[in-house]
Amino acid sequence: MADSEAVEAAIPVASSAGDDNLRQRILLARVAVVATLLLVWQGAVSLGLIDSFWVSSPVLVAKELWQEILSGDLIRNVGITVFEALIAFVVSSVLGIAAGLMLARSPFWDEVLAPLVLALNSLPRVALAPLIILWFGIGIVAKVVTAFTLVFFILLVNTLGGAKNVDTDILTIARLMGASRRDILWKVTLPSALPWIFAGLNIGLTYALLGVIVAEILASNQGIGYVISSGAANFNTAVVFAGLVTLAVVAWLFSAIMRKVEARLLRWKPAVNSA
Repeated sequence: MADSEAVEAAIPVASSAGDDNLRQRILLARVAVVATLLLVWQGAVSLGLIDSFWVSSPVLVAKELWQEILSGDLIRNVGITVFEALIAFVVSSVLGIAAGLMLARSPFWDEVLAPLVLALNSLPRVALAPLIILWFGIGIVAKVVTAFTLVFFILLVNTLGGAKNVDTDILTIARLMGASRRDILWKVTLPSALPWIFAGLNIGLTYALLGVIVAEILASNQGIGYVISSGAANFNTAVVFAGLVTLAVVAWLFSAIMRKVEARLLRWKPAVNSA
């Protein structure tokens, strides 16, 4: 009996060690892939196989990033873009989730508004950015509205889909136990739709950043999008790639933070075993 308990206690430890080893291997593989790409890029430029005027080089990009860090421009532009993206993300997420839950509670209005939602969601909202800038100017409002048009429908559609896919047996049991419509919404529908909602939030956070960048590229004098646009206008590819690298890092941090939040709030959800 004691031997059996010892074996059972050792299983989680072994599993944890195996997971840590796998994560380390994945991290090393990622670093190796990125390092290889950078070395090939730098080597091609150094050997004259490609012209640095068109594609810059890792060394030139690193120098540009370092200069922007020393001058404080990098922190300032990143802060502006992140601030605008977070405002758009929060507002559009709250309204999108609320709209999805309300339509899920009212099948009639869901049917009435479904064609309109589909039509609006099919519009190329990025192409509407010039019109939005014409309406709202080149200030923060235009950036937020541009990103809002991208994120709102993602959260609306995902929330509505999750709310419609609640287990009917759970709904029946809740009603038999005397649950009110409010109880069903907050204690059954919303928790069941959370995986769908977080899937939309993960995508929406990236699209909020994309919407802000597009608006900054079209009309702005600050932000990461402005850095990219300014570099392209001056044929300075090092500045363009520096802006792109910064954008990629910010997007990765957004995604990592959202995964942490999702893992914490969905602790009740059983983990998928791929074995």
